[in-house]
Amino acid sequence: MGSGDGRAGSGYDRDRFQRAYDTVLAKWPADRESTAVGTDFGTVYVHSCGPRDAPPLLLLPGGGATSPSWYAQVADLARSRRVHAVDLIGDPGRSEPSADRPVRTVADLTAWVDATLDGLGVTGPVALGGHSYGGWIALHHALRAPARAERLFLLDPTQCFAGFRPAYLLHALPMLLRPAPHRVRAFLEWETGGAALDPDWLTLQEAAAGFPSVKPVTGPRPEPAALRALDVPVLLLLAENSRAHDTRRVAARAGEVLPRVETEVVRGVSHHALPHAAPPGLGRRLSDFLSGVPG
Repeated sequence: MGSGDGRAGSGYDRDRFQRAYDTVLAKWPADRESTAVGTDFGTVYVHSCGPRDAPPLLLLPGGGATSPSWYAQVADLARSRRVHAVDLIGDPGRSEPSADRPVRTVADLTAWVDATLDGLGVTGPVALGGHSYGGWIALHHALRAPARAERLFLLDPTQCFAGFRPAYLLHALPMLLRPAPHRVRAFLEWETGGAALDPDWLTLQEAAAGFPSVKPVTGPRPEPAALRALDVPVLLLLAENSRAHDTRRVAARAGEVLPRVETEVVRGVSHHALPHAAPPGLGRRLSDFLSGVPG
C-alpha cells in the first residue's frame, strides 16, 4: 500500500514510521533476533525466533505490510520452527533495495528469496508462508525452486488463483494515488467492515503511507500446468469476508489445479485482518500443518 513511485509521499514521517514499527515488533517473543542480510538486490531486514536447530520457516508479509505484522502467529509457529520474517525489498520496512540491481521480474524475486535464505544459512528445503502479495511471492518461489520448498501456507493470497474484485481496486485507488494516513485508515475500515483492529498495527499501516517504496513486481497468475505439477503440500486459508477477491472462486480454482492442497475458510475475518487479527487458533493450525498433522 505504498506510493510505489520511489518517492516519499507528502505525509510520510520516517521517525513516526520507525516508532510504530518498533511498537508492533515489541509484541514478538522475547527471544527475537534481528539481522541485516546482504544480497545482490540490497540489504534484507529479517526477524528470527524459535529453536536454532528447528526446521526453517520463511514468512513473507503482504504488500505494504511489514514483518512485525506476524506478531499474533509467530509464538505458535516458533515452538517447532526457526521462524524468519522478512521486510519485502523495496516495500515499507527496514530492507534497503540496491540501486544497482533492482528486483524487476518474478525470476528476480525468486533469486532474492534464495539469496536471503543463503544469507541466513538456510541451505536445505524450507517451509514458506505468505499473506496476500507475500503469498503470491511464496507460490512463485515454490514453482520455480520446488526442490527448496518443503511446505507452503498461503493466507488469502492475491493474484494466484483469481483476480482482484473491481470494487477493491476502486477503493484502494485514492490511497495509492495520493498516500496519506487518513486514506489508509478509510480503506482498511472499508475492507475490514469496521472490525476492531489492533491500534498499534493500524498506526503502523498509517505511518507507512507515502513510504519511498519501489514499483512492486507483478504479473499474470501462475500457469495451470505449472500449478498441477507442484508436488508440495499447500495449506490455503481464505478470509471469509475478503473484499480483495471472490473467496469461493479462489477455493474452487485452487482445488482444480493444486494436487496437494488443503483449503479452509477462516470465518469472520477479512483480507487485511489477516494474519494479525485472525481468530484464536490460527497459529496452532499453521503449526499443525507444518508438522504434517492432518487438518
